[in-house]
Amino acid sequence: MGKLDGKVALITGAGTGIGRCAASMFAAEGAELVIAGRRQAPLDDVVAEITASGGKITAKTADMEVQEDIEALAAYALEKHGRIDILVNNAGHSSKVRSVRWISREEFDSVYAVNAAGPAQLTRLLLPPMLECGEGTVILVSSMAALRGGLLGGVAYGPAKAAAKMYMDNLRTELRQSGIRATTIYPAEVDTPILNNRPHVPDAEARSTMMLPEDIAEGILLAATLPARTMIDDMTFTPTIQRDTTKDVAVARMAGAPEGAV
Repeated sequence: MGKLDGKVALITGAGTGIGRCAASMFAAEGAELVIAGRRQAPLDDVVAEITASGGKITAKTADMEVQEDIEALAAYALEKHGRIDILVNNAGHSSKVRSVRWISREEFDSVYAVNAAGPAQLTRLLLPPMLECGEGTVILVSSMAALRGGLLGGVAYGPAKAAAKMYMDNLRTELRQSGIRATTIYPAEVDTPILNNRPHVPDAEARSTMMLPEDIAEGILLAATLPARTMIDDMTFTPTIQRDTTKDVAVARMAGAPEGAV
């Protein structure tokens, strides 16, 4: 008997990385899943893998930057299941430009939408059935960049993840007495596809000591499977062995700079 038997979970950003690992772990514990992501092909791969293992799963494409997509995803999940017991807001997006000197309004807004505004809107739409039954779990994957500003995360990603943190703090404060659990996850560097969007893409040696997606997914699973009477407010994850990020920061400092800038 799985720890999530009878539960319905929605996981965003589930086509790759942390979300994909979390989906596999949730399915193994008996959860019925709705997964979402921007691209259909990776979602299809996850559905095929979990279905082959006997799990129950459906997928819907959604861009967390687009309000209409968010509304359609929520409507799909509620029409299919009537409720979502566990929402994992995992989808993330960063920018090539990291410096306070060069970031554009368009790029900043895009990063903020995916990491902060989008999850807040999806949560809002899925809350009514949770409140009606007096129980629900919302887990958001933020970042250590929310707690430690700098060029490694960048001027858009860090503040967006910090905004997501404050949203979750407000959710927890306002609705915990109504049975709503709100857990925020703060990973440091994890070897996922988001790293490929960095100004300086980490090489194999740099990635060798990083955490892996399944490490963070284990934390998500823990937050979801504790008894309803118990909530983890915040969880931070850092690699045991720290790496030298001097080159990463140096490249990030000038990414997006106009020609001739110093």
